[in-house]
Amino acid sequence: MPTKKPDVDPYEAAESLRAALTEVGIVLPSLRTDPSSPHLRLVELGRVRADVAVRLAEAIQRGGRE
Repeated sequence: MPTKKPDVDPYEAAESLRAALTEVGIVLPSLRTDPSSPHLRLVELGRVRADVAVRLAEAIQRGGRE
């Protein structure tokens, strides 16, 4: 039986992600909500340089702990 996903405001989600990334020194300049599909509540992460992708992966792997 599939479970219903909670309604999450994409704007709040994007800002929450932006704040969390800022705490570990990562900036995704293209991070934003997708205005063309509001019913899907998508958050676009955008494109990043390879070094930023590696730093993001490292932050995720360590759970955001320095």
